[in-house]
Amino acid sequence: MRSVRKWLYLAAVLFAPAMLSGCFPFSFLGFATPIPMQPWVADRIEERLVNRNDSRTPILPPIPPGHKSFCEDPPDRAEILRAMPRVARGVPYIYEEFRDDIEFTVEKLVDKVDPPRFFPLIGPAQLHHCHWKCTVYFTETLDSMYPFPFRAKRRRAEVIYIDKDHLHLCVSGPDAQQVTAREMNAVRP
Repeated sequence: MRSVRKWLYLAAVLFAPAMLSGCFPFSFLGFATPIPMQPWVADRIEERLVNRNDSRTPILPPIPPGHKSFCEDPPDRAEILRAMPRVARGVPYIYEEFRDDIEFTVEKLVDKVDPPRFFPLIGPAQLHHCHWKCTVYFTETLDSMYPFPFRAKRRRAEVIYIDKDHLHLCVSGPDAQQVTAREMNAVRP
C-alpha cells in the first residue's frame, strides 16, 4: 500500500506542472482562462454599432420639377469629431494627449445634382453631391509626469472634408412623383 501511495504521489508531482503550464494536450483550462481586455475595445465596438449610418447613402424623394435641391444638413459636431484622427492612446502619467477648447467652422464646397441614371437595387435616381470643408481649431495638450513633469500646450487646426452625398429618386409625371413622395414620407420615422 505504501508503494502505491508513493507512486501516485510521484505521478502527481510530475503530472501537476504539465497541467498547470498549458502544455498538456488534455488541459481544459483554455476556455475558462480570463483574457485581459483593453479599456478602449468596448468603445470601438460601441462606435461601430451606434454610428452605423455614417457611411450609408440615404435615398430621398424625387425633386419636384422647377425646384432646386439644396444641401440643408451640414455635418454636426459629433460627426466632425468622429471623422477627425483619433487622439493617440497613451500610457497614464507617462504620455497623455488631450484636445481642449474645440471650435468648428463649416463651409459648403460643392452642391450639385447629377443627371438621372440607373442605380442597381434602387432604379433611376439622381446623385446629389454635398461636400463640406470643416475646420476644427483646438488646443492640443501633451502631458507627462514620468520621468520628469512636462506639459506642452499649442493651438492646432485640423481640416476635414466630409461628403454627404445622397440620392433622389426619379419618376416621370407629377402624379407618380406625389405618390412616391407620399409613400417615402409615410415610411420615414
